Amino acid sequence: MSIQHTVVFRLVHPEGSVEEQAFLDAAPGILASIPGVQNFAVARQVSAKSTLTHQFSMTFADQDGYDGYNNHPEHVAFVANRWGAEVAEFQEYDFVGIA
Repeated sequence: MSIQHTVVFRLVHPEGSVEEQAFLDAAPGILASIPGVQNFAVARQVSAKSTLTHQFSMTFADQDGYDGYNNHPEHVAFVANRWGAEVAEFQEYDFVGIA
C-alpha cells in the first residue's frame, strides 16, 4: 500500500527573499534523490486560511520505502542542517488509501 507524505510549512525567511528561494531550490535536489521517493513536488499555499505557506509532497511504494527515506543520511542531514534552522512552523501528514 503506497504512502503519501506531505509536509506543509512556513519558513523563517521573508516571502520572495533569496533565502526562501535557496531553500526551495535545494530541497528537491536533496530529498527527491533519496531512494524510494516518488512524485516529489513543491507547492505554494494560496489560501488566506492558513499561515503555512509551502508544501512538499511525495509518495512511497510501501512502509519500507518510507522508513528508508526517514532514516537516510541525506534526509537526516537536511532536517538537522536546514529544516530545523529555516522552518518556523510545520504540519506533517502521512496518508494511505482506504478505498
